[in-house]
Amino acid sequence: MVTRQVENKVNWSAAIWSGLAGGMALLVLDLVMVPLFLGGSPWAPVRAISAIVLGKGVLPPSPPTFAWNVFLAAMVIHLALSAIFGLIVVWIVHRWEMGTAVLVGAVLGLLLYFVNFYVMTGVFPWFAMSRGWVPIFTHIVFGAVTALVYKSQHRQEVRIVS
Repeated sequence: MVTRQVENKVNWSAAIWSGLAGGMALLVLDLVMVPLFLGGSPWAPVRAISAIVLGKGVLPPSPPTFAWNVFLAAMVIHLALSAIFGLIVVWIVHRWEMGTAVLVGAVLGLLLYFVNFYVMTGVFPWFAMSRGWVPIFTHIVFGAVTALVYKSQHRQEVRIVS
């Protein structure tokens, strides 16, 4: 009789890097899709993120413009949260095969959208104005990319026992 045993240990470093990759995919898509499909400024989401630590004073003027301090604050927050959420996504999906992991990662990205744009609006109400299909899509991509990158770079050790 032959059985497969798969190591179920998470490579936490790979999980962090995977979350950062997913976060960068989300960010780039936001910067492109907001102006392309919604006619908004690419800097509006950046300002909303940075307002978490810089306060409501950085929220979009009309039209939202680029500012280095706002951009850098947003990047620190966004990448830190991406790494944290990457750890969570990977912890959940690391045992599964690639296809299942990516699908579950996408569902977790959708769940993260609801947390960010509905639950967290109790603390950061300005995120409510950004609800819509673009952030839904980018959050799904975040989860899927995070799972894909992790599964691609961290091969599970398989031992055959007979």
